[in-house]
Amino acid sequence: MSVLSGKNILLGVTAGIAAYKSAFLVRLLIKKGAYVKVIMTPSSKEFVTPLTLSTLSKNEVYSTFTNEEDDNAQWNNHVELALWADLFLIAPATANTMSKMANGICDNLLMAVYLSAKCPVYFAPAMDLDMYKHPTTLQSFEKLENFGNIQIPAEEGELASGLIGQGRMAEPEVIISFVENDLLDKLPLKGKKILITAGPTFEAIDPVRFIGNHSSGKMGYALAEVAANMGAQITLISGPVSVSISHSFIKIINVTSASEMYEETHNYFKECDIAILSAAVADFTPIEKAAQKIKKKEDTLTIELKKTKDILASLGKIKEEKYLVGFALETENELENAKTKLKKKNLDLIVLNSLNDKGAGFKTDTNKVTLISKGNKVLPFQVKSKKEVATDILHYIIKQIYV
Repeated sequence: MSVLSGKNILLGVTAGIAAYKSAFLVRLLIKKGAYVKVIMTPSSKEFVTPLTLSTLSKNEVYSTFTNEEDDNAQWNNHVELALWADLFLIAPATANTMSKMANGICDNLLMAVYLSAKCPVYFAPAMDLDMYKHPTTLQSFEKLENFGNIQIPAEEGELASGLIGQGRMAEPEVIISFVENDLLDKLPLKGKKILITAGPTFEAIDPVRFIGNHSSGKMGYALAEVAANMGAQITLISGPVSVSISHSFIKIINVTSASEMYEETHNYFKECDIAILSAAVADFTPIEKAAQKIKKKEDTLTIELKKTKDILASLGKIKEEKYLVGFALETENELENAKTKLKKKNLDLIVLNSLNDKGAGFKTDTNKVTLISKGNKVLPFQVKSKKEVATDILHYIIKQIYV
């Protein structure tokens, strides 16, 4: 999965011959899983048609503040467009448009959106050799970069004039790769290895029946997805769940029982920087598993159980410099029990949720957590989606160990 997947991307197209490449850019961005909206300067429509770009992006193409052919149409709100975007890519960026960007000249919709944008702005210059080298153009480059905009350098090659030199807009594949690498380099967990456990474990009674719990795995999978999107390499050890995930940064190890989860967690723990154990591991397992399905012959059935190995506690004994996070699902004396678990198992952080809180617990798409760190520092949160909860947890961890 690309780092661009799921992102809202505005593509600004200006009036240069390289505008024909914008069609390829839209196509590549869509293939990467991005949502694309295109804003064109009025003159750029002489080089590529809005119909082409709207067909490829599956969205309306914006060029003016109002629809001049429909007096009753709503205006194109530049502020809403700017707020929608996760990033703004202007390609091609002509000398004219870059000069306007550098000096705050707002005479078209694209410039109004640019001046309203709070997201990262990338620009890919495209012009002839002498224009590219002109002092005013170099001044525009310097100003735009000082504003925090990111330049995608032009390439050398044959230009529209027939001259050969720098000024040719980078090829669409190069632009996409540049943006992906730049975003990855800025991700807070880039290069970090995180081990996450998720879901329930099933402890077999016989070939048909098992002891389990209601964990859906949604919290652990949300943590894996959010952490991967922050640049981390994830090993996700998952019990039996119906949720799924696909991300190039996530390796999934499927297990069934507590003993299998224990073994796999220990196998991968030595490689990780952070371990987040959100799985609902069974505390007990049958001493004996029946080889055949147990028949209903008697009115009662006694199954003798034994404790499973405590994964969290075992990792707490060997964690050294690793950051270890556990989860506590409680029904009474929540804070006291969570604080005891934090200390007893030598954790750096424990995530407490209570079945007494509406919107928390198993099978829901939301959760309500309280973070408790060493020194018994308590940080409660309100009910949020599990993806938002995952973001809160990971941001807290980043502040504790990387800021």
